[in-house]
Amino acid sequence: MAVLSTSGMTRRALLGAFAATTVAAAPTFSNAAGFLRGGGDIRRIRMYSGRTGERIDMIYWIEGKYIKDAVKEVNYFMRDWRTDGVKTMDLRTIDIMAAAHNLMDANEPYMLLSGYRSPKTNAMLRSRSRGVAKNSLHMKGQAADLRLSSRSVHQMAKAAIACRGGGVGKYSGSNFVHMDCGVVRNWGR
Repeated sequence: MAVLSTSGMTRRALLGAFAATTVAAAPTFSNAAGFLRGGGDIRRIRMYSGRTGERIDMIYWIEGKYIKDAVKEVNYFMRDWRTDGVKTMDLRTIDIMAAAHNLMDANEPYMLLSGYRSPKTNAMLRSRSRGVAKNSLHMKGQAADLRLSSRSVHQMAKAAIACRGGGVGKYSGSNFVHMDCGVVRNWGR
């Protein structure tokens, strides 16, 4: 899959292009939980994992359609690295992540701290921390914990909250933001 290069194109030009195509793409959002501002007609996700050393820079959606092979790669990238378990990630979560990234105008990829978590991994983490939910959306492939070194937890959370697509948790002490496609809510400081 070719990576979209936006070098030489300004943010304003990109946003103008996205805005111009939003009206034409509106019917594709009829089944979505909410319109994800900043999503655009091309959706791209950029992440790296400090645990595995892997990187992904993937266009996964073009003109109203998810790209099957790209989504498969995203699912693998977001696997439970402890067990190597792969789960089909809920695409609404990926959309929230991509839209928030666009809204922040960040050039760096997200650092993925946690995507899918097997029940075994979730139980282990729960035994070590009160902040891990027993029925975590991570186990359903509906959540991600992310970090950006160029943006604060507050800035990341603000962008994700603006998407109005799910839950957003600020974990300032651990320097990450939780994004999920569950009920729209937010928490943390």
